[in-house]
Amino acid sequence: MYDRLIFKLSDENSNIVSLPENQFPLKVSECIKSDYLRKEETSLPVVSEIDLLRHFVLLSNKNHHLQKGFYPLGSCTMKYNPVINEDVSSNPKFTKLHPYQDGDDVQGILQIMYELQDMLLKVTGFSKISLQPVAGAHGEFTGMMIISDYFKRKNENRTKILIPDSAHGTNPASATLSGFKAVQIKSDQNGEIDLEDLEKNMDENTAGIMITNPNTLGIFESRIEKISHIVHSKGGLIYMDGANMNALMGIVKPGKIGFDILHLNLHKTFSTPHGGGGPGAGGVAVVESLKDFLPPYIVKFENGKYSLDYPEKSIGSLHSFYGNVNIMVRAWAYLKVMGRDGLSEASKMAIVNANYIKRKLQDIYDLPYKNETMHEVVFSGRKHKKDYNVTTLDIAKRLLDYGFHAPTVYFPLIVSEAIMIEPTETESKETLDSFIVAMKKIDEEAKSDPEKVKSAPTSTPISRPDDIYALKNLFVNWYRENNG
Repeated sequence: MYDRLIFKLSDENSNIVSLPENQFPLKVSECIKSDYLRKEETSLPVVSEIDLLRHFVLLSNKNHHLQKGFYPLGSCTMKYNPVINEDVSSNPKFTKLHPYQDGDDVQGILQIMYELQDMLLKVTGFSKISLQPVAGAHGEFTGMMIISDYFKRKNENRTKILIPDSAHGTNPASATLSGFKAVQIKSDQNGEIDLEDLEKNMDENTAGIMITNPNTLGIFESRIEKISHIVHSKGGLIYMDGANMNALMGIVKPGKIGFDILHLNLHKTFSTPHGGGGPGAGGVAVVESLKDFLPPYIVKFENGKYSLDYPEKSIGSLHSFYGNVNIMVRAWAYLKVMGRDGLSEASKMAIVNANYIKRKLQDIYDLPYKNETMHEVVFSGRKHKKDYNVTTLDIAKRLLDYGFHAPTVYFPLIVSEAIMIEPTETESKETLDSFIVAMKKIDEEAKSDPEKVKSAPTSTPISRPDDIYALKNLFVNWYRENNG
């Protein structure tokens, strides 16, 4: 019975919760303006508490999540979040805090945020960091606003931001929202930035470049010293999209190799919740010469007290109060447990896992860029599409039948029929071997019975929907039309 829609479980005679009689004489109409009151009753389902519980537990089991199985989304770093992070962050001493409390009353949480800032600076090699931005793209926007204000203070009208075609998809949007024109830079045959194209486009009208490193092909930009010279020699700044820091923790400090600004995704790299639209955290770190432009950050005074402080030329607040504080508590707990050696080991294991999958599948699926990759690998399904009329989407859908979430597909855009796989460091060899076996079986099926792959999935709650039909026929009032 619990496979039905909850509206189908509705029964006016259900033993629902009874509420005590209202002890206060006020009516709703006396508290809320009539403009905001409903004119008609809502058509909410009426179900018993036990039926409600069972319904949603069943739905949660149908959904795929990290506690249930492998989640190899490339570029997203869907790694396991240790339960200790959740235990620490759910402590009432954190959850019952209020941002309007006096600073003297919240010295504990401010100390945690200060310590988190300090640990992240040690990991990245930068001078100062603000934790206020609440997402990766929000961090990008913050970085672009810092660059914009920096050049305005210098009375320089720089209008362009260079963005490699191997960068994250949000980079051009962040640059555009900040008033810059995004100019694409090509990749070379090795999947790194084409230095000739960079040099041609870097001029006195260019504010800088946004680099995802490692890039979306999983490849480290090994010529960053040359890139730094080209950009800095023309007065530009280098922004690093740090969403792929999971490959660099404890190994490379971006602030020491030529980058000026970096955003970090605490919800990707430092083991806090990821997905569902948030909450997230996209702290922004900068070199010494840019520290005065940051949004507010936590400082420690000589008397030992902590406070939120606005630097001299701050671009201002990018979010209310301190940012997503509870996410910061999780990241703080993760860093405290891992330590420097643990972070380094995590990155090394992420690189080993990705390269293990690469070596096992590179003779089966097309590998457009054959030079060394780091934490993720990008295959292409173009050979399967050409030879067997089986697309990357078909392969991804068939993986669902084998109990795996599909990897990222059709991204990055510079790889046709892209299959982007990031196993992270938290998956075992046994899990990776099972995934590799499934990918090999799908390859065999594409050759012997392509229709089986093209009709997948068959074991999920619903089979493959008709995406085009759904886009053209949005049944917004489906329930009302089918229930009178």
